[in-house]
Amino acid sequence: MNNLHECPGSGPKRRILFVCVENSNRSQMAEAFARQHGGDQVEVYSAGSQPSGWIHPRAVQFMREVGHDLSTQESKSLDRFHDMEIDVAVTMGCGDACPLVRARRCEEWNIPDPKELPDDEFRKVRDLIERKVQELLASL
Repeated sequence: MNNLHECPGSGPKRRILFVCVENSNRSQMAEAFARQHGGDQVEVYSAGSQPSGWIHPRAVQFMREVGHDLSTQESKSLDRFHDMEIDVAVTMGCGDACPLVRARRCEEWNIPDPKELPDDEFRKVRDLIERKVQELLASL
């Protein structure tokens, strides 16, 4: 079964799912960067194994600095994606708290949760996520 989705005038779309524990920081930032840098070539989602139900205010603040508005996003459960065919699943350093996700390709980025970090360190995590997303998109 082919799980690539054709769009008129473009190549196959890849479905990417970013997963962290709460879906309030790391995976939300990765989703935003993948939408920005991947454009029409990807379908991008994020989810949490134990979603917090909200986007962390610091994630909203520091993503706003680079032109992304996360205030309209929602924290989603990984359960929403069990029946969806995923091309790439990326876990973001959540260890055993992130269950196995069925995907053609799986990656673990082992990125620290920035919610308790000082502002400069939070920005470094944000920028690291953007670089990793760009590398991932280039590899598709």
